[in-house]
Amino acid sequence: MPRTQRQQVGSRGRRTPLPLLLLPLFSLLLSHTPQLSQAAIHIPPNYQINEFKKPPVITTQPESITVFGAEDILLTCEASGNPRPEFRWKKDGMEFIPANYPGLSMSLGSGTFMTTGAGSEPMSQYQGKYSCYADNELGTAVSNEVQLITENTPALQKEKKVKKKVEEGESVVLKCNPPFSTVPPVIHWMDKRLRHIELNDRVTQGRDGNLYFSHVTADDNRNDYTCNAQYLSARTILSKEPISLTVTTSNSVVRNRRPQMMRPSGAHSTYHTLRGQSLELECIVQGLPTPTVQWMRKDGQLSESRTFRDLSDRLLRFSNISESDGGEYQCSANNSQGTVTHTYTVSVEAAPYWTKEPVSQLYAPGETVRLDCQADGIPSPAVTWSMNGNPITGIDLDPRRTVRDGTLILRDVVFTDTAVYQCQAHNKHGTILVNTYIFVIELPPQILSADGQTYTVTEGQKAVLHCQTFGSPRPKVTWEVDNGASLLADPRVNLLTNGSLQITNVSHDDEGLYTCSISNTNMSINTELEVLNRTVILSSPGDLRVRPGKTVIFTCLAQVDSKLTPPHIQWRRSGQKLMQSYAEDKYTFEGPDLIVANVQTEDEGVYTCEVITNLDMAEASGSITLVDRPDPPTQLQVSDPKDRGVTLSWTAGDDHNSPVIEFRVEFKDHVSNEWSWEELKSVSGTKESVNLALQPYVSYRFRVISINDIGKSDPSTPSDLHSTPPQAPDNNPEDVRSESIDPDTLVITWEEMDRRVFNGPEFHYKVFWRRVVGDGPTWHSNVTTEPPYIVTEVGNFSAFEIKVQAVNQKGEGPEPDPVIGYSGENVPLEAPMDVGVVLLNSTAIRVTWAAVDRDTVRGHLLGYKIHLKRFGSRGHHRGRRAREPESSMVVETGANEEKRVLGGLRPYSHYALTVTVFNSKGEGPRSDPPLSFSTDEGAPGPPMSLHLESPAETEMTLHWTPPAQPNGVLKGYLLQYQQIVESDDSPVQVETIDDHTLTKLTLKQLDPKSRYRFYLRGRTSAGDGEPITREGATTLDGAPPSNISLSVGEKSVNLSWVPGQRHRSVGFQVQYLNKNSGGKWKQSEKLNSSQPFYQLKGLTPGSQYRLRFTFSNNTFWETEIRTEGAGVVDVQTGFATQGWFIGLVSVIVLLLLVLLILCFIKRSKGGKYSVKDKEEGQVDSEARPMKDETFGEYRLWKSDNEEKRTASQPSLCDESKLCTSEDNLDGYNNGSSAVTEVNMEDSLVSQYSRPSEPTPDPGTLQDSSPLNPTATTPTPTNNGLPNSAAILD
Repeated sequence: MPRTQRQQVGSRGRRTPLPLLLLPLFSLLLSHTPQLSQAAIHIPPNYQINEFKKPPVITTQPESITVFGAEDILLTCEASGNPRPEFRWKKDGMEFIPANYPGLSMSLGSGTFMTTGAGSEPMSQYQGKYSCYADNELGTAVSNEVQLITENTPALQKEKKVKKKVEEGESVVLKCNPPFSTVPPVIHWMDKRLRHIELNDRVTQGRDGNLYFSHVTADDNRNDYTCNAQYLSARTILSKEPISLTVTTSNSVVRNRRPQMMRPSGAHSTYHTLRGQSLELECIVQGLPTPTVQWMRKDGQLSESRTFRDLSDRLLRFSNISESDGGEYQCSANNSQGTVTHTYTVSVEAAPYWTKEPVSQLYAPGETVRLDCQADGIPSPAVTWSMNGNPITGIDLDPRRTVRDGTLILRDVVFTDTAVYQCQAHNKHGTILVNTYIFVIELPPQILSADGQTYTVTEGQKAVLHCQTFGSPRPKVTWEVDNGASLLADPRVNLLTNGSLQITNVSHDDEGLYTCSISNTNMSINTELEVLNRTVILSSPGDLRVRPGKTVIFTCLAQVDSKLTPPHIQWRRSGQKLMQSYAEDKYTFEGPDLIVANVQTEDEGVYTCEVITNLDMAEASGSITLVDRPDPPTQLQVSDPKDRGVTLSWTAGDDHNSPVIEFRVEFKDHVSNEWSWEELKSVSGTKESVNLALQPYVSYRFRVISINDIGKSDPSTPSDLHSTPPQAPDNNPEDVRSESIDPDTLVITWEEMDRRVFNGPEFHYKVFWRRVVGDGPTWHSNVTTEPPYIVTEVGNFSAFEIKVQAVNQKGEGPEPDPVIGYSGENVPLEAPMDVGVVLLNSTAIRVTWAAVDRDTVRGHLLGYKIHLKRFGSRGHHRGRRAREPESSMVVETGANEEKRVLGGLRPYSHYALTVTVFNSKGEGPRSDPPLSFSTDEGAPGPPMSLHLESPAETEMTLHWTPPAQPNGVLKGYLLQYQQIVESDDSPVQVETIDDHTLTKLTLKQLDPKSRYRFYLRGRTSAGDGEPITREGATTLDGAPPSNISLSVGEKSVNLSWVPGQRHRSVGFQVQYLNKNSGGKWKQSEKLNSSQPFYQLKGLTPGSQYRLRFTFSNNTFWETEIRTEGAGVVDVQTGFATQGWFIGLVSVIVLLLLVLLILCFIKRSKGGKYSVKDKEEGQVDSEARPMKDETFGEYRLWKSDNEEKRTASQPSLCDESKLCTSEDNLDGYNNGSSAVTEVNMEDSLVSQYSRPSEPTPDPGTLQDSSPLNPTATTPTPTNNGLPNSAAILD
């Protein structure tokens, strides 16, 4: 028996100090005790254990083998376990020790043994059934039982050569009869060239190896039909003697034969097979012509997926057959001569196979073990139990152990129960075996979870505080919480089997420090629970109803705890994730919004917004329902026609997800095209028919319009035409009245009736009238087709009874009721009498008059008109303008009024008043004479203007203009003012101004930090008038601006600032210095602090500037800027452009010019000569180019006193080379020197020719540089020296 197993391992966790155990906390002892049920132990991977023993487990099972001749034997058996297991074998139930046989050897460390070839004993002595046993101190494992079969290598016996001779068309069988072996061979029919005999529907190889011919032909003649038997296990191929087949032919026709079974014979066969194996049913038949074969299942449907047909349907093969394949199968062979059938009864049984295998487990002492071992098979197998290879029935009875229906139960296990148990199932088809061990072990407790963990969850979630423990027996776990909460009373708290604490529906009250400890030890860990606010969706997507092509926006606003990660919003449609589509712009995500563009039918569905954080998720859903105007109704039907009614029915169109709320029936008169479609009746959207009331003598067409919340449908197709018969009029015209305007005329009119209520043809009106007084009962009448009807010579404003009746071909309408009408009016004849006026106050009067005689009105008295005119103020009575009308007004009163109060008059004014009476024709004469009166003095109106001006920080000057309406004699003014404060309760200060001519006033000692509100009123003897109000504050002393902003460009800088609202304007300047050029300071014009902007121009691009802002010669702000653009770069030029070189050339040219002038002076004093003599004397001078225009012009200059030059008077140019124009200046022949020369010549000429004229401003001189083309063009009359020479001469 195995020894007791007590394994000591290390522990994990911290030791709880004694003071912590004494804390006054409310604690709950949640313990886990062993249960009286199966509770296997699974050692966690992080459990610290030094060495762990394990019962033996077979890892490699031996397999059954067949050994031919002198082949090697190899039976494999491998097992694991700690300690390493020892192996032993049993053969046919008896101990078998391979080491006792010289021809066998065992592998080291395993149970595998093999033959060595050293022994001389026959191999047959090893034939038998073997089992392998693996033992260690914890138990014994047993392998499956395998069979070792030994036989000799198959060999051919000497046999005679077979020859067969048959007639053409007969059937024949060529038999193979290979040597017997426990492993059947594979048969191949071949010829002498080792080519396979072709198999087809006529030539078939049976499962017995024979070759079957349904009928032979001449092509079957051959003498080399060879049967080759291939023994795979023996690695041997045997070729039998060739068979000769001779087919004889005759001249007669071969007779056809009906099909007959060749294999199997008879009409019925029975096959027994095992579950999971393969089965082949063959159906080999003879006949001429060659029969065709078909298969069917007689008791069910033949499975095409589990069966396979081969050899031209002569073979039906089942692979991995099951119990459901058992039944009756039939093959049917057919040709033109008949049919033959064969029935197979297939019986499927099964070797034992496991339906439930027991599992090897670790158990703690005292637990109950239940091992379930269930097997199935046909017939049902018997299940038995063994322990360490020994049947339990042969072991001492133990009341703790029971076996029932293959289940082994062992209660209250102890260490000595550790063993390997074998469950074996057996029936007539075989035996199966499975090993399982029961390992009763004691392991010290450990806390496997880490200490100091913090668990963060959100409200409403489930929190699991891990305290994974392990030990055998299972440790008892205790949980405590430091906030004093009672865990025992809370149904949300549950202790898991691994020791962890689970809290469902967590709230903020559950936050705190939790302690997990193992009872009867000093091991414990602390964990902290942090509860965050759950994610809540504040604005969820709604259920949207939208028309096709529109854009919808779903909004999903959520509130997330600040300690959670920023949320990710995932949108789904009908459960599928939505991705932003950039190409089609279908879905766009903008923050919490989902924008769905161009909504179509495929976009309908439920849209879900998921707000996902690292701890929780909140979701809300909305939907898109595509709605639209309904389709028009169809199939309009007119039924049940009557004289004045009809029934109209229709079929509603598609409502496009918006129910129809109303059907509107419209009609149109087919006879007249003057009327368009009109509404006839509306019915509920749930109805599809309506009874319509119709008018006589109308041709109707109907149409129906559907209406839903989205809008109206298109009209339906109009119905067929329906006409109603004519009848007498139902009604007379309405609103019969007199509209007489002209005197002595009665105008009778009415509302013309609609053609659709004429009710018949030849419709007209019959008009009746008679005087109320004087005509008696007789009516005057006449007919007309339209209003009005006019009666003349009836007097002014006479009363008549009038009526109008409708008439058509079918008769007259109902008797009309008469109404009173009057003939035409005329203007009134008399004016009202006894007109009087009573002054009520300075702006109101009461006017009275006597009623007029109604007969003089000559019409309906509409009322009276009071005409009132104002002639000016009483203050102007001395001038002529005092009686000039300034304004007038007319007030109308009712017909029964005899007095009226008029208000809104101007005080202190002159008025004239008359009264008239009026009717619809106009007014009568005015009352005479006009009644004059004057209003009393009143309070003045407000001053026309009030302007505030602050000369100092504590002073305010008020300027005003007198009231436009003094309403009396102005006596002075009343000024009130107060500080503006939030409480609005500052005291009001009063200034009384008695001088009515005063128009300004200065207030002093005001608070410079406060704003004031001023009220100014005019005063008359009637009192104070209405005020004019202004608000303002004193102006503070001016100061330069602050917070100046700069915007720098290439050649300018923009300065901006905010002017002070209450400060006086001051002037300041901007000084600026270009630090790159090193020049002097420049300054801008004087700037005004009230203007908020200034542009400083004229700066150099790409330069550094220093800006200085000055006020009253003091700098109040400085800064530096750099203008944009590329700066001016000094270009290194040649010496020809240097200043010293230009100066040197200028001096040389000046000296040359002086010499030339002296030469001309000398020549002038020496006498006059002609140019012609000079040309003759110096022939080469003509050939020299004359670039200097001065000399050329001198050469062409002539005088009336010209004389020839003599030889005694030589020229200065002849003696000196200074007169040459080209050769002596070749060294300076460049643009700069040429320009300098001309400029110097012109300067000298000017000085000599005009010594008394002042020097002109260089800016006014014409540019003579080569860059100015106009300056280089010489003038013929004033160019160079000739003019100068002439003046000097």
